[in-house]
Amino acid sequence: MVDFQLSEEQQMIRDTIGGFARDEIRPAARLADESAEIAPELTEKIWQLGLVRGAIPETYGGDGGERSAVTGAVVAEELGYGDLSIGLHSLAPRLFAYPILEMGTGEQKATYLKRFTAPTFVPATAALMEPRWDFDLTELATGAHRDGSAFVLNGRKCVVPLAAEAEAILVYAKNGSGSGFEGVDAFVVARHNPGLTIVEREQNMGLKGLATYEIALEQCRVSADARLGADRGVDFSRLMSETRVAVAALAVGVMRAAFDYARDYAKERKAFGVPIATKQAIAFMLADMAIEIDAARLLTWEAAARLDKGHDALRESYLAKNYIAASALKVTDNAVQVLGGHGYIREHPVEMWLRNARAMAALDGVATV
Repeated sequence: MVDFQLSEEQQMIRDTIGGFARDEIRPAARLADESAEIAPELTEKIWQLGLVRGAIPETYGGDGGERSAVTGAVVAEELGYGDLSIGLHSLAPRLFAYPILEMGTGEQKATYLKRFTAPTFVPATAALMEPRWDFDLTELATGAHRDGSAFVLNGRKCVVPLAAEAEAILVYAKNGSGSGFEGVDAFVVARHNPGLTIVEREQNMGLKGLATYEIALEQCRVSADARLGADRGVDFSRLMSETRVAVAALAVGVMRAAFDYARDYAKERKAFGVPIATKQAIAFMLADMAIEIDAARLLTWEAAARLDKGHDALRESYLAKNYIAASALKVTDNAVQVLGGHGYIREHPVEMWLRNARAMAALDGVATV
């Protein structure tokens, strides 16, 4: 039996994060977009919600809460409803902390997880994407080869959030000993490690409030214990499925925001003496947007539910990511169309949401790959 009803606890979390997103994140979104930065005060407020600390076991100073992909998707959707840039910025430390939590050795957990229980924001991140038109998760150009008691990394990465301020970066690289997902390892690399260079901050069309960077690894030498999971390595397929679920859920949030705004505008905006929502062309467009949102959410929750049950979700997470890459663009573009000329000006947020949705389509590679 399939149950799409959230538990009482999940609904409470949804209400809490949703209220915060509406009252704190949404009002800050335009300034973050125009200034290309997120106010430190807001970052600290979001950190106090415990989005990272909550899942860390009490042994390491965390709250010891149950970690659930479905609950994570619910949280990500609400953050995306507030603002995609701020939502991604808030969740970026999870890109580092959660793989450590799930697949790190005991020593790695003891070393790194305690950092994320600090009372102030802890910037951390991961480096996966590469500046190649044919970027493929299973065929990374960044490589790592064993050299005695160390590993040497070479390659370039792009779209690395918070790289300039993160204490450490989880770098994904091809290990040369396997194919596909089995041939990928992750390495903890300190930002000041010799051989790692923060090349530049990227100038993006959307997600302008989120600082992303290109980094270069040139003979970047790290100790053997920097390899996540040590000799066991990582389940890269599962990590990518979890990441895709989170990204998809964030996109559902911005789709919902665009729909709500366009619907309310259509109810108030009058043409020839009646609200434009009564016009068939507008009504059909809004109906299509609502259908896309529900379909996108259900695809995301299906993948998340499989992860929670311990099942492989590579197919489901990819379907969610691929479908939402297109539907987020469609829904936000329709929102601009509903507003007409007003949709194109910065007085309304729909043009920003359209730009942000465009960026989401390329977060783990070319949209058509």
